[in-house]
Amino acid sequence: MEYKQTELKKGIKLHTINTDKFKTNLIAIFMTTKLTRENVTKNAVISALLRRGSKTMPSQEEISKQMEEMYGASFDCGLDKTGDNQVLKFYLESVNDNFLPQKGEGMLKTSLEKLLDIVLNPYIENDGFKTEYVEQEKNNIKQRIEGKIDNKARYALDRCIEEMYQNEPFGLYRFGYIEDLEKMNGKNLYEYYKELIASCKIDIFISGNIKEDMNQIAISNENVQKLDNRTPDYIIPKELNKELPEKENAVTESMEVTQGKLILGLNVSLEKEDLRYDTLIYNSILGGSANSKMFQNVREKAHLAYVASSSYLRFKNNIFVNCGIEIGNYEKALELIKQQIEEMKKGDFTEEDIENAKKGIIATIRTIDDEQDTGITYYFGQELSESNISIEDYEKRIEKVNKEDVVNIAKNIAIHTIYFLKD
Repeated sequence: MEYKQTELKKGIKLHTINTDKFKTNLIAIFMTTKLTRENVTKNAVISALLRRGSKTMPSQEEISKQMEEMYGASFDCGLDKTGDNQVLKFYLESVNDNFLPQKGEGMLKTSLEKLLDIVLNPYIENDGFKTEYVEQEKNNIKQRIEGKIDNKARYALDRCIEEMYQNEPFGLYRFGYIEDLEKMNGKNLYEYYKELIASCKIDIFISGNIKEDMNQIAISNENVQKLDNRTPDYIIPKELNKELPEKENAVTESMEVTQGKLILGLNVSLEKEDLRYDTLIYNSILGGSANSKMFQNVREKAHLAYVASSSYLRFKNNIFVNCGIEIGNYEKALELIKQQIEEMKKGDFTEEDIENAKKGIIATIRTIDDEQDTGITYYFGQELSESNISIEDYEKRIEKVNKEDVVNIAKNIAIHTIYFLKD
């Protein structure tokens, strides 16, 4: 696997991941912009509208027809919250030329051009997005926002984040807010789209067996040529020295639930970037694996949780402890979770715990290039954080972590928010 990046224009990059492991090519276009209360809902609607049609493919039916003619290519889109940024994501997967009935059909070039057309050349009527499409997608987004309570575990995590980051960008819900939808119409959304496309960070990823000069194909594309240089309007996620709170913020919310959802949001304060690798090991030992203290002590031995795990959100330097518990076990479960966090500070874990953590993380690292989308996600994370760590170097940095390193991390972690969803 060979990874290269080229700046097509200021703020617009092409990334190629050349690999012969797959029979398909995967192309992704990511548009990254700052999360703001003013624009979060607009971005959600724009992301949905762009998939509805382009100037040359004016409907979803036409896009589907074109994909079918490209030997069953597939198109998809999504929306993510990454650090203090919102990322509009568009994907097109197609068969590699080597596996087509007729060689040299130029499927990769065609695929890139189709995706660029969808993202950069939207279907417009009367100086705006088509009214019918706008109303349908506003309704879809409204249903998605209203439906966020359906997944109680995800809802609890989102609410914990909201409490931790009140009045800050990361506290915003990635699909926005129902009250903002009313103000939107085809014209003002199109005006906003033009502002977005002129100011956002644009990354084009191509993964597959690449034989053509994709730099030349991309830079000569008429839709790319229309784009101007820009200083991208996004936040580089490099939060390190987070403030450790002196006291915990406890939030309890009632809803019709059969199982309590307990989320602890922890702040991690790091002096330098390299300590993120130590934090990965810490998180794995605390709750990131089946051998973890959370799983073994809270779930298996004490039987206080159906689910007991933790995850490290490196772009914001937070660890989130997640437990599904009997509502009456709240106090016992919380006390035992805090005990695990305190034991980590005292070094109450073994060398075997560290080795198991390393093995688990390294096994995951080694699967990065087993799926095209995980490879793209990895290199996009590197790009966004202005890192340049190869997969091989990533593995070496994990290997170097020792017990003293993990204890040092443990001493720089504190509970910020305890969120409990009960009946």
